[in-house]
Amino acid sequence: MSGADSFGNMFRVPELKKRILFTLALLVVYRIGAHIPTPGINSIALAELFARAQGTILGFFDMFSGGALSRLTIFALGIMPYISSSIILQLMTIVSPYLARLKKEGEQGQKKITQYTRYGTVVLSTIQGSGIAVGLEAMKSPSGGLIVPEPGWSFRMMTVLTLTAGTCFLMWLGEQITERGIGNGISLIIFSGIVAGTPAAIFQSMDLMGTGEMSVLVMLFLLVLMIVVVGVIVFTEGGQRRIPIQYAKRVVGRKMMGGQSTHLPLKVNTSGVIPPIFASSIIMFPATIAQFISHPWMQSVSAMLTPGTLVYSLIFVGAVFFFCYFYTAVIFNPVDVADNMKKHGGYVPGIRPGHKTSEYIDTILSRITFYGAMYLSLICILPDYLIKYFNIPFYFGGTSLLIVVGVSLDTMQQIESHLVMRNYDGFVKKGRLKSRRG
Repeated sequence: MSGADSFGNMFRVPELKKRILFTLALLVVYRIGAHIPTPGINSIALAELFARAQGTILGFFDMFSGGALSRLTIFALGIMPYISSSIILQLMTIVSPYLARLKKEGEQGQKKITQYTRYGTVVLSTIQGSGIAVGLEAMKSPSGGLIVPEPGWSFRMMTVLTLTAGTCFLMWLGEQITERGIGNGISLIIFSGIVAGTPAAIFQSMDLMGTGEMSVLVMLFLLVLMIVVVGVIVFTEGGQRRIPIQYAKRVVGRKMMGGQSTHLPLKVNTSGVIPPIFASSIIMFPATIAQFISHPWMQSVSAMLTPGTLVYSLIFVGAVFFFCYFYTAVIFNPVDVADNMKKHGGYVPGIRPGHKTSEYIDTILSRITFYGAMYLSLICILPDYLIKYFNIPFYFGGTSLLIVVGVSLDTMQQIESHLVMRNYDGFVKKGRLKSRRG
């Protein structure tokens, strides 16, 4: 079946068509909001400021907000405060007995944790919005124009209220997409923000090539690098370690059950694009506040947290490793897997069922997670240095490529599942994405 026919199948399933159109409609709403400015800002002076900020932490943050920060729109904070709040709540479930109990209570407990996450989002957005509002009052454009023509408490209150409300609305959009649309809503919002800046970056590069400021060889090298990175991401995201499982024969009623062989697939990158997003969120929160505070010490902190610096790289890699192991532990419990296998008569050949099996699975999972964390770190960090030293005038490094490719694969997997369940051919012949086969 041709690609066009496979694409058309998406709109032959009423429920899937409704979900796709709903998702696209909400993403359009997001992109419209990303162009509605916050009151009291000199947009021309702000544009001049961000023209000089490409390649810095401001440019990096602006990429994740889809250009909303450089225009200081109602969505300038983006979805990062919500992600930061989610990280804090997940970490607190380890140290807080109350939150740990809520986590084990199923759907009702999860609703309560989600409610606390929303409260945390409001608090973090207020803090971050206050830092931006106060910082903007003291900033000037390179030509000397004031970013805020009429500073004061009225501007600060309006800015904090606007930015906090914008983030809360994005949080709601993401939850609606996840529940009633297709794909993960939060990831798709970040994805659309990154993709929205791609055409402008391409045209800007073509202009620089036309004026001779960027050589053709550098541009070709950048394109080859992006293709190689995309290929590595697609290949590694499909990597698995398959543990053989044998089920013993047993009599159930009058039937003989079991006796079959199967496998337990463990992905090299179980956590997907979550670790880089979480790591970026952790670095962005203090770096953004530091960027808008006119103090030499805070400005030095902001400079150290710029992509391509040693401090940023060490913090980012450490955070990626931590969240790879942490998120993998959250979504995959070797003890539960081993217990379920034992209940159904399953065992790993050569390994005693129960505790020994869980230890064996945990050891393998820890090893492949280490390689997964190494892969994520290299993909996200290496292009930063190459782009920095080639002086590419826009930021589109490994983190953004990883998010774009990873979110695309995950969304396609969900679409594929809907098609296969209704006996339609998907995007590949056997009805399953090769990168997700298992």
